[in-house]
Amino acid sequence: MEIVAVDIGGTHARFAIAEIGRGGVRLGAETVLRTGDFTGLAEAWQAFGQSAGRPLPAAAGIAIAAPVEGETIKLTNNAWVLRPATLHAELGVEHVTLVNDFAAVAYAVSVCEDAQLAHVCGPDVPLPRNGPVSIVGPGTGLGVALLLRGPDGDQVIATEGGHIGFAPGDAIEDRLLARLRARYGRVSVERTASGAGLADIHAELAGDDGPIDDRSLWGRALAGEDLDAVAALDRFCAILGAAAGDIALAQGANAVVIAGGLGLRLAQHLPHSAFVARFRAKGRFEARMAALPVRLITHAQPGLLGAAAAFAAQHTR
Repeated sequence: MEIVAVDIGGTHARFAIAEIGRGGVRLGAETVLRTGDFTGLAEAWQAFGQSAGRPLPAAAGIAIAAPVEGETIKLTNNAWVLRPATLHAELGVEHVTLVNDFAAVAYAVSVCEDAQLAHVCGPDVPLPRNGPVSIVGPGTGLGVALLLRGPDGDQVIATEGGHIGFAPGDAIEDRLLARLRARYGRVSVERTASGAGLADIHAELAGDDGPIDDRSLWGRALAGEDLDAVAALDRFCAILGAAAGDIALAQGANAVVIAGGLGLRLAQHLPHSAFVARFRAKGRFEARMAALPVRLITHAQPGLLGAAAAFAAQHTR
């Protein structure tokens, strides 16, 4: 069957026709619209229909950058408001699946081909077909989800795991925690293992509290053009590795997948960084951690793929 897959973020809404069948999920061409150009999803949906030049399927899988709960859902970084009870009528569809954007990434992992999951560390083997898989995604925040795989199908559990407390691993991170505690009070791991965290790590290592452009800092770090930026990036990877390992232990995972916008940018860096050592450094469980496969999703549009996969999981079992 065909559905419309939608991935709504703060700046853009992405649409594609997806085909769901025994062969899995196949995405058609992507259409990207600016959310600021439309009053809401229904208007953007109509614009997509006009650009598609054909009647749209009467079913939709929709990923949104907000918790999927309550009668009214306000998106995190744009002015759109969704009301699940009226979505069918507003879009003119018979079936709708609504899912959090990071839960959608976990659904995408469940249907990705092995070639779309790059090896980071641990055994270079496909993801296990049974048991829990931790999904950890550094980006604007730190997304965390749990993928439960089994013979009766895969299930996704959305979590707020990025808001667990930041646990320093050495004296440098003790000082980083003190710096952030003075500003925020409680310090979650998201404060350090997401995009904005690099600037605070850089400030602690370089002893410079002046204003800094996050985008420029990330560019210099990834390009290896600035020794302080490179050192901050390696520390960032170490903190991310420690957090991913903690999450895997807490969820009883038998594999881990790194996702998120920053995850993809770090694809070439993570396997050779301090991520690996800190992921494994769990005392008595070091051997167990070394035996976990850690992969990184490289699919270009995991949100769209996951929105379609979430629909398939709900409606085609």
